[in-house]
Amino acid sequence: MAFKFHLPDIGEGVVEGEIVSWKVKVGDKVKLDQPIVEIMTDKATVEIPSPRAGTILKINFTDGQICPVGQILVEIDDGAIASSPSPSPSPSPTPSHRPAAAANAIEVVDVSASRERVLATPATRRLARQMGVELGRVVPTGKHGRVTTDDVKKFTPGSAPVPTRAAHAPVAIARGGDEERIPLRGMRKKIAESMARSVGTAAHFTYVEEIDMTELVLVRERAKARAAERGVKLNYLPFIVKAIVSGLKKWPMLNASLDESTQEIVRKKYYHVGIAAQGPHGLVVTVVRDADHRSIFDLSREIDRLAEAVRNNTATRDELSGSTFTVSSLGKLGGVLATPIINFPEVAIVGVHKIEEKPAVRGGQIVIRHLMNLSISVDHRLADGWDGAMFLQDVKALLEDPTTMFMEMV
Repeated sequence: MAFKFHLPDIGEGVVEGEIVSWKVKVGDKVKLDQPIVEIMTDKATVEIPSPRAGTILKINFTDGQICPVGQILVEIDDGAIASSPSPSPSPSPTPSHRPAAAANAIEVVDVSASRERVLATPATRRLARQMGVELGRVVPTGKHGRVTTDDVKKFTPGSAPVPTRAAHAPVAIARGGDEERIPLRGMRKKIAESMARSVGTAAHFTYVEEIDMTELVLVRERAKARAAERGVKLNYLPFIVKAIVSGLKKWPMLNASLDESTQEIVRKKYYHVGIAAQGPHGLVVTVVRDADHRSIFDLSREIDRLAEAVRNNTATRDELSGSTFTVSSLGKLGGVLATPIINFPEVAIVGVHKIEEKPAVRGGQIVIRHLMNLSISVDHRLADGWDGAMFLQDVKALLEDPTTMFMEMV
């Protein structure tokens, strides 16, 4: 008997997944909980285990295609024999749960009999409940038939919603000679979608400040031996994260998000700092949770651990999602200045640039100092130029006088 396996709900807010690669083909025999497909969402890449033992009968989505949550992903002949209909009523089937088989796999939920088929995010569903709107009656305008919050807001019985934005027509690039064409899929496609969404939604502005890192350079140099004794390779990023968290506590509007479905500004009183860096497959943001409760050494360990997980492709969804504020750093390749794109739906992102010895005027004298630029991009919808500038001034003060930074620590 063919068991139709619908793509399960694989994370809060995830409504679809891109097929990265199938680990099986039609005709293959599979065991229970054997990984059968790798799927990329906007949160992470996960392996989906088989919910049944049997033979693969049909694969409905190929590599590079998008499978919405709730759609039939694959059909498996599990050898079960269909029973004859019984005149007596039977209880409705309930979702069955199985533990994940792989470290980066997910819990499989059989939703074939009970899932609501309307595609919508949890925020959109919540808004629909608040407005008393039945999602099944709303005409979707989102990607792959998804109902958006705008669709719900504009819905009235007997009328269809009007999209708030008109999508531009796809631009075709004419062939012009010797060239290579690479399908836009996987991590690069997710990065493209995320960056376009951020630029198209948040009203970006950027502010830049020069930081005199000379005192912190000396502090780090003195602390390197003590850190090495604890197995820590100490760089400047943990100090910068500490200073940023202190600044966020003074300027809470920068540690916030806009709930577009309810039109509420959500000020977050927890500090999960995202670290944006280049991974082997593209740009990723790892998340250091509760950064305000960690020491400099602990921050350094956690940042290194997450970077190693990215390099080994073992980072979990929790390690790649849920940040409240992001720091973008390219280390020694940080350059002089950049205008980083906000990690939507956050309010701001700080760009860390390289430290260089440069001449500076101190007390009327030209001296050599270790100077670095910090840039901050802010969503002007929620925060003003004053907020961004004062926040960066507070971060500057802490980095230039590390003794005050240590006094600020909790």
